[in-house]
Amino acid sequence: MSPEREPSAGAARKCCTVAFATPGRQYLWSVELPASARIAEALAAARELAVAEPGAVAIPWDCAPVGIFGEPRTRSDRCADGDRIELYRPLEKDPRERRRERVQRERRAARQRR
Repeated sequence: MSPEREPSAGAARKCCTVAFATPGRQYLWSVELPASARIAEALAAARELAVAEPGAVAIPWDCAPVGIFGEPRTRSDRCADGDRIELYRPLEKDPRERRRERVQRERRAARQRR
């Protein structure tokens, strides 16, 4: 590391993992950030790392909901050392609606068997 890029001895840093998954692949980027960094800064750092990966251009960096370990958060929230920051894909269908449709299909099938 060059001297001008070396963190000072007193500068606190933290490491986080940024995650995004598609049905076919999971992307994970480890990023090192200043101690005061927020989720938006972690996403920006991961986005720089993702430029070299094929398929990563389709990641909705700016509009996807985010969370830490499955708990929804805003991009202005702070992240802690060791956090897993997740970008969420939109659901194709509401899970409750999918369950209702499945129950209706099962009921129809049960009626037809009688």
